[in-house]
Amino acid sequence: MIISEQWLREWVDPAVDTQTLGQQLTMAGLEIESIDPVAGAFTGVVVGEIVSAEPHPDADKLRVCQVNSGSETLQIVCGAPNARAGLKAPLATVGGELPGDFKIKQARLRGVESNGMLCAEQELGLSEANEGLMELAQDAPVGADLRDYLGLDDQVLEIGLTPNRADCLGVRGIAREVGLLNDCSVTEVTCDPVQSALDEIFPIEIKAPARCPHFTGRILRNVDVSRPSPLWMQEKLRRCGLRSIDAVVDVTNYVMLELGQPMHAFDFDKLVGGIVVREAEQGEKLALLDGSEVELGTDNLVIADHEKAVALAGIMGGEHSAVSDQTKNLFLEVAFFTPHLIAGQARGFGMHTDASHRFERGVDFELQVKALERATQLLIDIVGGEAGPINEQTAASEMPARPDVSLRADRIRKLLGFELDSKEVERILGGLGLGVTATDAGWTCSVPSWRFDIAIEVDLLEELARVYGYNRLPVSHVHADLVIPARDEQQLSQRSVRRHLAARGYREAITYSFVDPKLQAQFDPGVTPVALTNPISADMAVMRTSLLPGLISAAQRNVNRQQPRVRLFETGLRFVPTRDGLEQTPTLAMIVTGARSPESWDSDDTGVDFYDLKGDLESVLTLTRDLDGFAFHAAQRDGLHPGQSARITRKGQTVGYIGALHPVVAAQLDFAATLYACEVDLSAVLAGELPEFAELSKFPEIRRDLAFIVDKEVAVADIMGEVRSVAGAYLSDLTLFDVYTGKGIDPKRKSLALGLTFRDHSRTLGDEDVNPTVGQVIDLLEKNYNAELRS
Repeated sequence: MIISEQWLREWVDPAVDTQTLGQQLTMAGLEIESIDPVAGAFTGVVVGEIVSAEPHPDADKLRVCQVNSGSETLQIVCGAPNARAGLKAPLATVGGELPGDFKIKQARLRGVESNGMLCAEQELGLSEANEGLMELAQDAPVGADLRDYLGLDDQVLEIGLTPNRADCLGVRGIAREVGLLNDCSVTEVTCDPVQSALDEIFPIEIKAPARCPHFTGRILRNVDVSRPSPLWMQEKLRRCGLRSIDAVVDVTNYVMLELGQPMHAFDFDKLVGGIVVREAEQGEKLALLDGSEVELGTDNLVIADHEKAVALAGIMGGEHSAVSDQTKNLFLEVAFFTPHLIAGQARGFGMHTDASHRFERGVDFELQVKALERATQLLIDIVGGEAGPINEQTAASEMPARPDVSLRADRIRKLLGFELDSKEVERILGGLGLGVTATDAGWTCSVPSWRFDIAIEVDLLEELARVYGYNRLPVSHVHADLVIPARDEQQLSQRSVRRHLAARGYREAITYSFVDPKLQAQFDPGVTPVALTNPISADMAVMRTSLLPGLISAAQRNVNRQQPRVRLFETGLRFVPTRDGLEQTPTLAMIVTGARSPESWDSDDTGVDFYDLKGDLESVLTLTRDLDGFAFHAAQRDGLHPGQSARITRKGQTVGYIGALHPVVAAQLDFAATLYACEVDLSAVLAGELPEFAELSKFPEIRRDLAFIVDKEVAVADIMGEVRSVAGAYLSDLTLFDVYTGKGIDPKRKSLALGLTFRDHSRTLGDEDVNPTVGQVIDLLEKNYNAELRS
């Protein structure tokens, strides 16, 4: 919310300076993000009037203007396309200074003397507009100091409102807060009923009362839209970040900023039959004011006449019924839309408007008639016309319920930690607009129509604390019996896993729990993820069933930003729907892409491969002291390369997957380098084994190396598992130290070399102890795997 300090002080004028006012609002929960002057620092700028504008003799785009400065007529060379006789514009006189320490001097432009400068808004630091001279009102006093005439000694407050404070999306709401904080009166604007000059009423029918329980409108005939809005209104709009369009649009925007109530004006002659507030028909199309066309569904709400939709309710008006230069008659509408049913409608079309921003958060549902009267009076004052009576339609049963909220006096002490005088409680709550009635236990409060965030007792306590001042709350020391909880020695901590991966060159990522449904479907096509009712955007619309989509997207952003070597990991929850409800599984995910080693004089640019990631994961699994309990089995998983992926098990139970990103997914994400990823249940990673003492043997070991040829399809892990099963208790270590394919080997087979180490704790082993075991291993391999022992 952007607001002019001068405008705010028209409503409430506390005896504090701008900085103090900003601090008060910030401490009250309305955080001031910035305070900026409404104009740059300049001097010597007055209201000037162009008496004549003739073409420059030596430049097609320049004009030689005679300008009345109020005290004399000056010759000024100007290149603005709108420079013309009769125009009043800012005039920087010789000796004056513009923002950026730009001093105005007498000069010659293409041989013609120029004694000053006619200014655009950008040159005065008012806005970014620089298409032409800033056009002032025709009644602007020539020669008047521009800063005084426009009231530019003003500050703009940018307030970062939280979503629950929709009541402060207007000057009225902020003034209410300032008045309460400074215990001073607030001057409300006059919204007296406008006397009807017509008996004409345009019919209104509400067919979707749950979504729009209150709708008001009136006809305004014989308006003159060629009249501009007054300068004071244009300036207030500009300082709040809105540009002036025409008098009708300016008035609707002004009332929205003043009272917080969005509204819309239709060209009445373009409406047929009456107004109908209804749900859109499937496939119905509507051209909007911004020039776009949207295709509607039955979940969209529209304002229509008896032939077609004329506005997207609570978001934007339609182009067909828009006010134009030829408009003579208006239909003004002001409505209330149920916040939770209108929320997300604008984002569904990739839009965000001032109206949708307010309606989604909640507009005062008793404000519509007042806002309509205010806008009507302003329009009659500016563009003239005769107003008809207000047509007000209300679905009382669908209006928001406002049950009273009770506040117990003893809860103030218990939850806020201090005593608050009852008179101060009543002053604060009354100042917020609540109806306060004293009871034996405390107070009963009726909630005003503009506060959607007050429903229970703690809401009232929060209001007391923030208005009283968080910085004034007393400090007290916490007294508690702190018991150190028992810690399972077998359970590893997530911190140890994170630190271990960081030491291996990985960086921890924290991604959103909601992801792109299209990318999610690449990894879990058989699972229907939980869809968000009101997603932030279309690519964050479902809860993740895997950590990989978010982590891969993070890797993609890094690669796109010229990071040649990416190593990321994340610990978080997966949200998997099951028959028993939503299963939330803690998970560890890791991804690697790019070069194996950082760039250095002693390393090459070899890319990572499957075994790099597998080795890093095994180093993590080593922390469990049960690495042998984990196994990798060739398997396929959606989203991973079918020939370069494996299933991870622990003691026979599947706990995760590892592999290269599927080429189709990589192509869709425009990944040039291969990306490898793994995902493991965190519970399996954190479940460790207790260390046990094992006495070191004092006797020497015996090693036997076996090289044999087997089919390429045979998994080494299966072979090593079989060898361990028959090698007996003397086997202390089993190592695969060579794999060979190529010259001298059948193309369909491969050569493996195993190192078997034997040792006993009570004696020295001899050949007679080891050779029978080695023979059993050879027989096993020849029988089960068609192995050929190499000499």
